[in-house]
Amino acid sequence: MDLEKPLGSVIQGSLSQGLEVRLHPDISVEEMRVGKFLVVQGTRSRFFCMLTDVSLGTASQRIIANPPEPTNLFLQEVLAGSGTYGTIELSPMLMFTPTEKPVEKKKKSSKLASFEASSSEAIELLPVKTIPSHFSQVYDASERDFRAVFGWEDDPHRRNFAIGQPIDMEVPICLDLDRFVERSNGVFGKSGTGKSFLTRLLLAGIVRKQAAVNLIFDMHSEYGWEATREGKQFSTVKGLRQLFPGQVQIFTLDPDSTKRRGVRDAQELYVSYDQIDVEDLMLVRGELNLSEAALENAIILRNEFGKAWINRLLTMSNGEIQEFCETKMGSKSSIMALQRKLNRLDELKYIRNSCPHNYVGQILEAIESGKHVVIEFGSQSNLLSYMLATNIIARRIHQAYVRKAEKFLQTKEVSDRPQQLVITIEEAHRFLDPATVGQTIFGTIAREMRKYFVTLLVVDQRPSGIDNEVMSQIGTRITALLNDEKDIDAIFTGVSGGQSLRSVLAKLDSKQQALILGHAVPMPVVVRTRPYDETFYREIGDTAWEELPDVEVFRAAEAAKADLGF
Repeated sequence: MDLEKPLGSVIQGSLSQGLEVRLHPDISVEEMRVGKFLVVQGTRSRFFCMLTDVSLGTASQRIIANPPEPTNLFLQEVLAGSGTYGTIELSPMLMFTPTEKPVEKKKKSSKLASFEASSSEAIELLPVKTIPSHFSQVYDASERDFRAVFGWEDDPHRRNFAIGQPIDMEVPICLDLDRFVERSNGVFGKSGTGKSFLTRLLLAGIVRKQAAVNLIFDMHSEYGWEATREGKQFSTVKGLRQLFPGQVQIFTLDPDSTKRRGVRDAQELYVSYDQIDVEDLMLVRGELNLSEAALENAIILRNEFGKAWINRLLTMSNGEIQEFCETKMGSKSSIMALQRKLNRLDELKYIRNSCPHNYVGQILEAIESGKHVVIEFGSQSNLLSYMLATNIIARRIHQAYVRKAEKFLQTKEVSDRPQQLVITIEEAHRFLDPATVGQTIFGTIAREMRKYFVTLLVVDQRPSGIDNEVMSQIGTRITALLNDEKDIDAIFTGVSGGQSLRSVLAKLDSKQQALILGHAVPMPVVVRTRPYDETFYREIGDTAWEELPDVEVFRAAEAAKADLGF
């Protein structure tokens, strides 16, 4: 096997703590970057490793006590490599082990994969159970190594999607989307690190590879038609509807806002009071300032009036409330406070006393037909509005999926199998924090994993605010830069060897870099994320802008004219 020039030698280490490597004299320590991938050539196996730390060493304390003068370059060169040297810490992630005969490639659910190295040699990819011997040589990972670990996007046996490249190589890093969608996943990072950009990449990949159908609760209208390009106020990027015109349907809770942005075929969406349950109000109790007593009396009202309890409450006079409390053992002051605070819901544009159409049913029909649904909030994107509508709609979609899944489990008919559904929510810690996770449908979905063919894609800048049990169920975590120690701790909840990755996460660039770990990748990896630009549009989308149907081009042109005041 033809290897590049060795970088250093393994001098000590352990399976639990990783390997220490002393760099060769001709290798500059400045070429070693945290997150870089290296290969250690052992006697029987090659070890695919991540660089987790860089340090300097000296052979004698005298050098530290009496270092050479800055101008004495000759002495510095004499000491380099013998008296002074660089060391790096490596965390072994996988082992390449030769097998006696080629291993047939199959689509597997396990992380263990195999690939054919040549016509006469096969290499098996295994988890690390040992370490290389002293003085094993270390090399840069090659493209072939990356292909062996992460596969390639056009692999006919897998739904692979190239999410980016290693920080120092031009080779794709692929997610296995079949494994990605079968568990709930998360996109994390502090504000301004490109979480929405990462989420658009993932959603586009899911659509393109037909790995699942998406239901996206688009808080800031960034995923449907178009969004502002990061860092460029007057430049936009295409949303999913433009990339996949025939596969994406937009519903809107604010039709006026959606039309102003040039989306002319979005379906209007409304929620009626009889669709709001007490559990939905528990989720937004902080935003409505509801007391425990108010919620307890809401249960009394619901038990008495059924689905019409809010409509009935909002029309009750003081005398009727007094009479109700006397007969049903309610609290007048609590019910009056509840009535007053629920009047705030009238401010939400999409709330109606009653709805003539089953709008949630229309969303479900679109999903069942294989369409990806984006629900835009427009000006209704405040926390009260977003949390209320998202919980109400998702709860009903989940109920329908439970019925369909139970039918499929009974009949075992392929035609009864529900399409895998991925629900995307932003500000996820608002739904999944320890105090409210038991009252939201999203906590239920996260804990059920793939039982009913529904999983979550949570987008959040505060992973420490998410319940620990839910975080432990997050299958794949795609994390941009985080600074808060609690947030970093949360990312590594339930992750073996997470301590060695903390320094990697802390040293990411603030833009277009992410640490990916979990179910959809064979090992943790730092990537430069794929650019979301015209090249991506051509590679991923169903159609280029120039190829959009005439009606779409006309609508876009009319929207542009309106924006310019014509």
